[in-house]
Amino acid sequence: MKKTNIIYWIFTGLLCLGMLVASVPSLIFRAQAETFFAALSFPAYMITFLDVAKILGVIAILIPGYPRLKEWAYAGLAFDLIGATYAQIAKGYPAANCAFMIIWFIPLAGSYIYHHKRLKATE
Repeated sequence: MKKTNIIYWIFTGLLCLGMLVASVPSLIFRAQAETFFAALSFPAYMITFLDVAKILGVIAILIPGYPRLKEWAYAGLAFDLIGATYAQIAKGYPAANCAFMIIWFIPLAGSYIYHHKRLKATE
């Protein structure tokens, strides 16, 4: 159980840090985020929506309990990563940008898998 907890918190810490690093600066430096979103043909109002959703997802994953809310948070973060990756591929961004996005699926999957291992161990 101790090994499972350690691995879970490593993956979860990386995931949460990555999501916060992606969302907080775009809320603060709005002009740069608007330029990037315009290049992807997204409306500017989506910036605040997606950033707040990511922050709420991180909070949901970090607070103890609420297993159904955690499932929704994991799903929402997965949809966010999939959508961001697809948007960059559809706009013809270099493969290096897409590879960077795909890397974030590793902590997401690891956190999700070890979250369920932790739940099974406590049953």
